[in-house]
Amino acid sequence: MIKKIADEIAANTSFLITTHESPDGDAVGSSLALAGYLTGLGKDVTVYLCDPVPDIYQFLPLADKVVNGLPPRHYDVCFVLDVGELRRAGTAITSCRTIGKFVNIDHHLNCEQFGAINYVDTKACATGALIYRIIEGAGQQINYDIALCIYTAVITDTGSFRYSNANPEAFAIAAKMVEKGINAWDVAEKLYESQPQNRLQLLALALATLSFSPFGDYASIAVTLDMYRQCNASAELTDGFVNYPRSIKGVEVAVFFREIREGLFKVGFRSKGKVDVSALAAAFSGGGHHNAAGCTVEGTLSAVKEKIFTLLEQSLRR
Repeated sequence: MIKKIADEIAANTSFLITTHESPDGDAVGSSLALAGYLTGLGKDVTVYLCDPVPDIYQFLPLADKVVNGLPPRHYDVCFVLDVGELRRAGTAITSCRTIGKFVNIDHHLNCEQFGAINYVDTKACATGALIYRIIEGAGQQINYDIALCIYTAVITDTGSFRYSNANPEAFAIAAKMVEKGINAWDVAEKLYESQPQNRLQLLALALATLSFSPFGDYASIAVTLDMYRQCNASAELTDGFVNYPRSIKGVEVAVFFREIREGLFKVGFRSKGKVDVSALAAAFSGGGHHNAAGCTVEGTLSAVKEKIFTLLEQSLRR
């Protein structure tokens, strides 16, 4: 598969790179790592994201070159990274008629096979790890800028090596990136020690909604549009909120309800391993991994909670 991708890169000139809406560290890091690699080969590269790069990842090389409007032009190849389903890349991508072919690179379970090439490894710690394999497989040197993006992709998607996907390859890649000059503390400071004030204000409001199941084995928090207005905040500041209820002793599944617009909620699930939350998300046309998944559900917050908690009860009481 890596050889096929290398052949496509060699045979073509113009490349579009994209990832899912509300991009996380793996989505941004893997996209910019691939962009840096292709740019170094002298290719014509555009990185398009349907949502802006979150402020927390603006320190990454080429982050300032990302566009949020798709230029009306032809692309030989579109690399779609970490999406699970093509629709998560946004309507500009799904409706584009000037893309020669799609190359799908992912590590999600049940990933949609929409590409002319589908490089999917569900055992990979992050999509950034797959980008690392592609560059290494081509026999190319990884420079500092690419290393910084790959390291960020791996550290964020493994929860700083705390999650079950922190496999031997994750540590091996991180070690090699450190050998390239990456300073682990410098990256950690930018990711975890540089929070804007309004993120903490928003978190305080979200934690005030903390609720538990009767048995204490699942917990949830929520963020509403009104909370955003109170804190002058946006959705990108909620990254990682779901980990707070998951960190509670006895909680097997954490749920984060995030209001997208009136009557529509994004629901994020995190599991400690007992429950396959990708199956929960799939019941609402969502997807993800065994321990991390998401979906969107229509209704009021109370109605959405009832739907989700009913399904959770069924999963936990079997």
